[in-house]
Amino acid sequence: MGCSSSVPDRNTGRAGGINPENGGVNDPKNLRVKLVLLGDSGVGKSCIVLRFVRGQFDPTSKVTVGASFLSQTIALQDSTTVKFEIWDTAGQERYAALAPLYYRGAAVAVVVYDITSPESFSKAQYWVKELQKHGSPDIVMALVGNKADLQEKREVPVQDGIDYAERNGMFFIETSAKTADNINQLFEVIKLVYVIYGNICLADHDQKIKTADLISSSKSFCMVM
Repeated sequence: MGCSSSVPDRNTGRAGGINPENGGVNDPKNLRVKLVLLGDSGVGKSCIVLRFVRGQFDPTSKVTVGASFLSQTIALQDSTTVKFEIWDTAGQERYAALAPLYYRGAAVAVVVYDITSPESFSKAQYWVKELQKHGSPDIVMALVGNKADLQEKREVPVQDGIDYAERNGMFFIETSAKTADNINQLFEVIKLVYVIYGNICLADHDQKIKTADLISSSKSFCMVM
């Protein structure tokens, strides 16, 4: 599997979508991060979430209607907790108009496609454009090529995903919800980007910050399997 080490360049004060647990008080030890998954129907968004939150894979998973919600809290070494509030949106065309209700105010967007489906890769690019036009200017975006266990059926080259992600300030990773490959790594990268950025922003929301500068010494953003 492949990935890109490119990381969004964020230069603003307080990061959109970070909501401290403590009654709205700036508490960098208890962060809530709204995360939305977007992508075509059948690419495996729900399976990615289920694998991350419950460690399960359901091959009979039903198509999401509207959107579903799950959460997962991660404890860090310094006692900070990060609660991912995950909105898994429906991929069917008839629900597309509802998507802005879920990605509005999101701190993180995970845009998913199926590596065996060029059509789903095209749809992923549509969602990226929508997020660029209507999402938070500080949103962290990940491009995820799912179903990487189906290498013999691959129709979207790894390099296509890497190149598109780099052109659009995203990080890129390929995953398999079925085998669990890179699922935890995906959320580890999101956590690293957003927690580092979020803690500094919460401490001094007037300071201008470039996320890439904060993690320049980290090697965690490039995951190849």
